[in-house]
Amino acid sequence: MELRFLAVAGIPMVSPGDDLVTLMDQALADMGESIRDDDVLVIAQKIVSKSENRYVDLTTVVPGDEAIALAAQVDKDPRKVQVILDESAEVVRTRPGVLIVEHRLGFVQANAGVDQSNITNTGGDPDDLCLLLPVDPDASAAGIRAEIQARHGVNVGVIINDSLGRAWRNGTLGLAIGVAGFTALEDYVGQSDIYGRELKVTQVAAADEMAAGASLVMGQTVQKTPVVLVRGYVPREPGDREQSGVRPLLRSKEFDLFR
Repeated sequence: MELRFLAVAGIPMVSPGDDLVTLMDQALADMGESIRDDDVLVIAQKIVSKSENRYVDLTTVVPGDEAIALAAQVDKDPRKVQVILDESAEVVRTRPGVLIVEHRLGFVQANAGVDQSNITNTGGDPDDLCLLLPVDPDASAAGIRAEIQARHGVNVGVIINDSLGRAWRNGTLGLAIGVAGFTALEDYVGQSDIYGRELKVTQVAAADEMAAGASLVMGQTVQKTPVVLVRGYVPREPGDREQSGVRPLLRSKEFDLFR
């Protein structure tokens, strides 16, 4: 088995309203490549959010009392804290410089994914502009997949990835926040290992593993490589609606020992 992670070079800076499938098609064509059946496209959350115009101008944000009090605790701009709270279901942990929340989509992460890096080169004050996660990353992934299928007649998987920290390890890791076209969590419970023993708990976060590998290719600073094509993995179709999208990867609060 061979698994390839191919950087899709030449994706331009993305603006609101840009057609990501057209941009990817052109970049792949310039490389002499095209999308094939069973390919998986890993797309950086940032360009999806940009294309969907998920910008917030902090000069338009009026922080409430909760945001002002919390901002003093975590040493952050109260306006940004208000945006984070608006995107959050629950504040999980705080300390000076750190604000960990449960995003309204269920992800536990710093700052609800509200980001200010690499989002503008307009010459304005970068401290006054934020970028949010897509409203529904699964729907964004599904829309991109459907458009690829309509244009090229191929069946692909799509992952929208983002960099998230983990409670038990240092460093961020590329993880899936939106998935379409395959099962994000492969369940091997009930199958046997090489010695015939029944597997009791084995589940593989296939979407996260591909998202992490793609993040190494994308880079985190000035590489400008927001799309990676994964070839060699055979996507498994989700068995039912409950197994589709990113939700199977999200640990419920009752089983989260770090909360």
